[in-house]
Amino acid sequence: MFDPDDRLLLINAVDPAARDAGDWWEIPGGGIDPGESPEDAIRRELWEEAGISDAEIGPCVWTQSVQFTFGGWHFDQDEWIHIVRCDGTARGPAGLEALEQIAFGVQQWWPLDDVLEHQPRTIPYRMTEFLPSLVEGRVPSTPLDISPGPEHTRIWHGLD
Repeated sequence: MFDPDDRLLLINAVDPAARDAGDWWEIPGGGIDPGESPEDAIRRELWEEAGISDAEIGPCVWTQSVQFTFGGWHFDQDEWIHIVRCDGTARGPAGLEALEQIAFGVQQWWPLDDVLEHQPRTIPYRMTEFLPSLVEGRVPSTPLDISPGPEHTRIWHGLD
């Protein structure tokens, strides 16, 4: 999710079942409901999580397969990450699920330089490795698999 200045929208979050594990910054998104197209799911999630009602949905640029525990639930997901652009108007959450209400904090537009300088924990885990090329306009012809390796899983779960 980029604004006209190529800033990235990230939402701060914590795991309500493991608050001592620290926080992270994630892109808006979520699951596809039965019968819903990927584009419809993106639009719904943008509205629910960020209050964004008008966005240009671009191509899928990254995929990843992840396993994680959140709120005491285990997830095993295949994810497709699209480039999305909007005018930078994010009104805030408009329809969070109960667990998201507990987990989500502030949302913030991040300039690429700030993301790269501060290297916050992010979801997708490897986002900072691949963001610069997108901001420079280098969109892959087929989605790149950015699935986390064991080293990312260890860092994410505080094992290092």
